[in-house]
Amino acid sequence: MAPRLNRKAGKKPVPEAREAATARQSILALLKQRRGAGVAELADRLRISYEGARQHLVQLEKGGWIVKHLVRPENVSAGRPVARYELTTSGDHVFPKHYDDLSVEIIDGIADRLGPQALKQVLGSLTEKRIREWVPRLEGKTLKERLVALQGVYSDEDPFMSVEIGRDGMRLVERNCPFLNVASRRPALCSVTVCTLQHLLGVKVVREERFQHGHGRCVFRILPEQKIDTRRFRFAWEPAP
Repeated sequence: MAPRLNRKAGKKPVPEAREAATARQSILALLKQRRGAGVAELADRLRISYEGARQHLVQLEKGGWIVKHLVRPENVSAGRPVARYELTTSGDHVFPKHYDDLSVEIIDGIADRLGPQALKQVLGSLTEKRIREWVPRLEGKTLKERLVALQGVYSDEDPFMSVEIGRDGMRLVERNCPFLNVASRRPALCSVTVCTLQHLLGVKVVREERFQHGHGRCVFRILPEQKIDTRRFRFAWEPAP
């Protein structure tokens, strides 16, 4: 996977833009292999001018893909330090990762080696930790206020979460699941979110739309008339639809 640089939505990149994107992708690949390089070295490896390499590096640094460090050459005690560039965390994430596969393997490994009950205990512990972190933030709020606050259940100021309140009830709508690749393969993971919401809201929560069923989103319906006893935490699997 490579970064899409200098590309505007709905427009095909002109040849110059394609060439620039290719050069910057090559720079990222070289920095990944060498863990740091200077302008002259990159220009030589890419067979482009020093100024051309410098301009690409400026744009990559502005985009947060790389960072510049000033260092003194080895065995040189005097003189000006030279700039060397390294990937940032964002730049490193341009390259293939297999976190999803690892997560699935861990889930399966726990269930296979220790049994389904052990997996339930692990997910329950994870859920309980999330609940403890949220309880102080929701103290003294009404049900609606808590629901609005929980739009940030995955991340603060999440633009892909919204609350819908109408005559037919209240819903929390999730348009981007940060765990989708894993949750699609192991839906049991979704029990963490449902259980977290239920305990923090104090009422039953039902997922009536699901990414796994092709709805393109998850919709959590809030049922205020069905109270949940929050005095004692109990993790439970989400009921099958």
